[in-house]
Amino acid sequence: MPTDNCSTVRTGLDLARGDGFSFLKGRRVGLLSHAAAVDGSLTSALRIVHGVIGEQLKIVFTPEHGFFGHAQDLEPVTLAAQAGAGPRWVSLYGDGFESLTPRAEDLQEIDTLVVDLVDIGSRYYTFQASMLYAMQAAFAQGVQVIVLDRPNPINGATVEGPMLEEGAESFVGPYPIPTRHGMTLAELAILYKEELELDGELEVIPCQGWRRGMYLDETTVPWVMPSPNMPTLDTALVYPGQCLLEGTNLSEGRGTTRPFEIFGAPWLEADRLAEALNAQGLAGVKFRPVTFRPTFQKYSGQICHGAQIHVTDRVKFGPVATGIAVLDLARKQGGDHFAWRTDPYEFVADRLAIDLLFGSDRERLTLTRGIGWLEISNDWGEEVADFLAQRKPFLLYEE
Repeated sequence: MPTDNCSTVRTGLDLARGDGFSFLKGRRVGLLSHAAAVDGSLTSALRIVHGVIGEQLKIVFTPEHGFFGHAQDLEPVTLAAQAGAGPRWVSLYGDGFESLTPRAEDLQEIDTLVVDLVDIGSRYYTFQASMLYAMQAAFAQGVQVIVLDRPNPINGATVEGPMLEEGAESFVGPYPIPTRHGMTLAELAILYKEELELDGELEVIPCQGWRRGMYLDETTVPWVMPSPNMPTLDTALVYPGQCLLEGTNLSEGRGTTRPFEIFGAPWLEADRLAEALNAQGLAGVKFRPVTFRPTFQKYSGQICHGAQIHVTDRVKFGPVATGIAVLDLARKQGGDHFAWRTDPYEFVADRLAIDLLFGSDRERLTLTRGIGWLEISNDWGEEVADFLAQRKPFLLYEE
């Protein structure tokens, strides 16, 4: 909960609501959003927009996990046929890659698309990809796009991880940026429009009172879980590294009350793994041996052994470096038990999931050659420095 020490921050939604959404007067509107996108009083963007413009709201587009954040990862979201008054709902996460983009016939019903999504600052969290695909499709139909901005909850100053290589784009990496990009959705929208040379009308409503170094709990903006395995800000902080485990047969903690903070497998030794990780000198983090039993997904109902991440200093903590260290040491301890995920991942069948997540096959092949996590992560420095310069013209907020 916000305290007296928190900075007052108003999101794009808060500011638009205060203006009475005057910029939507006389427009036929579509809304790409979900239940996590709320104002300072915890009222959803959908309820607010529909309450103000009524029948002008024609379509609600919903992202991965569905509007209510009820669907698990990789689970298609289908919507029943609707009857009666109110906007029509369209899922942008179905059973094929084509479902991720709004259809031309749907966009022809509107002239303005409003985007309000809760992102968590990691390249492979798919809401920013949904925004990009929607922008591209909207512009192709002459539809204006308006992005209501929100803070990057894990701050907008820190950038970490490898760049996605050109040609390796997917739903978990639609454009070459680092793993932890340190940008907001509106900033990414501006970057994408300029660097992809998209021809269309983009407007953004920035936050008021947010500075790049702020974490969400340093502001008055409430945390609402944007997906079923993103329950807390602590989860969001470790996610840029721990999501890499989705590309392996290690449990990333889904099916526990601490997804991404807890990880392991039936064939690991918890004490030995935690001790080895603690010996790596990773800044701002400690590892505690754990035994757990997931209730669903990988190793459902089986006893797993591994570790829990305890972040002791989030400013010093590097989630992506920590994630590759976990991969490196768990792979070495697991031996022949460890495996890369080979089944299709986010509608891609011809590339390994881990390569999609890293943004290339470089890190996987380097790990396989026996090169350690520290040497690999040190190689990201130049890429991060280049991106910091690249993103600078598109930033909306000061440090």
